[in-house]
Amino acid sequence: MQRHYLFSVNHYLSNNPEWIGNKPLIVSVLNNKGGTGKTTTAVNLAAATALEGKKVLLIDLDPQGNATTGVGFEKATLGSTIYNVLAQTRKIQETILGTKFDNLSLLPSNLDLASAEVELSSTPGREYILREALAPIKQDYDNIIIDCPPNIGLLTLNALVTSDLVLIPVQCEFYPMEGLPTLIKVMDLVKSRLKAQFDFRIVLTMYDARTALSRRVQSQVWNNFGERALKTVIPRSVRMAEAPSKGLPGVIYRPKNPASERYKALTKELFRVPLVAEA
Repeated sequence: MQRHYLFSVNHYLSNNPEWIGNKPLIVSVLNNKGGTGKTTTAVNLAAATALEGKKVLLIDLDPQGNATTGVGFEKATLGSTIYNVLAQTRKIQETILGTKFDNLSLLPSNLDLASAEVELSSTPGREYILREALAPIKQDYDNIIIDCPPNIGLLTLNALVTSDLVLIPVQCEFYPMEGLPTLIKVMDLVKSRLKAQFDFRIVLTMYDARTALSRRVQSQVWNNFGERALKTVIPRSVRMAEAPSKGLPGVIYRPKNPASERYKALTKELFRVPLVAEA
């Protein structure tokens, strides 16, 4: 198998101005194992990108709705959510919410979304519902960040076929590392069977330099995945864990915290590293 290093995201954008005007970069944050920092990464990536002056839409595609509460909304009081968009009972324009943070909007979620997989299972083109729903509004944003559920079901398939890039947070422990090859195999199947086109990146989370396990996981991921393993590593942080209870992204709750600084660095690196194609 030969790898071709094509171009950096920024290089592509600078040389294709018509692409900038017509299509945002859509990033899905995905890991089929819970507890890897998936939602924390999605929320802080979205907030850090918005802090750079880019217009960002954060899509909460997880029925737990943690990304929704993480930017200050109460799930129980929502009039409509992404469930209504997927079920085609509300237009997406009516469901997107402005947040209290400049440049950041939210397509919210709550437990209503848990029934979507069953209800949509017989719908023709069910894997493409999200992509079609985003079509009328995606030009309004520079970046769209999707927080996926921690499983590979219909909702995640919708996110994958919609995405340009998949970001996989991997906690610096044994079990998340063990499950990584299976997740990548599933993504390859989605590409081939659903004609999806996306690349992926891996970011290490909850890193503790004092432990040999964290250092070993870091070494293995960097060695095995090369350019697809981002060099920015997110440290374990109590302040980052506190932030959702305040309804704030960590990069805003404690902007000088080491984990917040690393999420800001991650935002810059993510859009700079080369896209990789396999032949």
